[in-house]
Amino acid sequence: MENTITTAAPLMENEYVKGLFTIMEANRAPTAKDLLAILNQVGAMEQQLDAAVTELAALRRELNAAREQAHPVKAALQNTSAAMEKSVAVVCDRLDATKRAVIDGCKNAVGAFRDKGISALDNITRFFKLRPMLETMRTELDKSICAGRSAMGRIETVSAEYHEAGRHIKNMGRTLMGKGAAAEAKPVGKLGKSLLAPFRAELSCLSAMKGSVEKTLSRLNTLEQAVQRRPSVRQSIHAFSEKPAREQKAPTEKSRPVSHEAR
Repeated sequence: MENTITTAAPLMENEYVKGLFTIMEANRAPTAKDLLAILNQVGAMEQQLDAAVTELAALRRELNAAREQAHPVKAALQNTSAAMEKSVAVVCDRLDATKRAVIDGCKNAVGAFRDKGISALDNITRFFKLRPMLETMRTELDKSICAGRSAMGRIETVSAEYHEAGRHIKNMGRTLMGKGAAAEAKPVGKLGKSLLAPFRAELSCLSAMKGSVEKTLSRLNTLEQAVQRRPSVRQSIHAFSEKPAREQKAPTEKSRPVSHEAR
């Protein structure tokens, strides 16, 4: 189908994206730099989302490996991991929709250029409806990061309490045997550390992606403001071509005819 465009390949390798930038560079379109910055940020989001999915897979492997071990950290992580997977799935859908919007926008912009020339690209932002999708991604990422950080705090507290309870039980046995008390329990044990490592990495990936979304929104603001301030390409060309004509028509002091009254 004509409207079905794959988004599996990196955004900057898409034929319509490359075609639009070829046109903008050939015509020295002033908005090309800002648009390229936006698309580069979307490309960064792709890589960060891939990293987040990889870390989620690592967390699932760790949880499966600890299946036989009853540990409060494991139970807490299973619940939080499931919630994060749902959130990442939403972000994945929104990023895919953003890529489709970019590709469709580039395709439409190229078509408009072929129909009307370079002046059709004066307001380049009208081809890209990115803001709603970017804002949805930011909201979803922020929700997942906040939930993850809150869970991290609870998990560390539960783990510390779990090991402290274990230390008390151990010390009861040591007391009955006439031995001294054991040293203080570690805040997070070996199992807890192995499970929390991919969880922390996952939060780091999501935080980096949220940063890229915010940078993209900032560059989108810059592009929209630049489009409003800058004259159109046609106006610039027209003004440039009229300047020599005005200079030729304007008589200089030497060439101005002398009136009879002056004689």
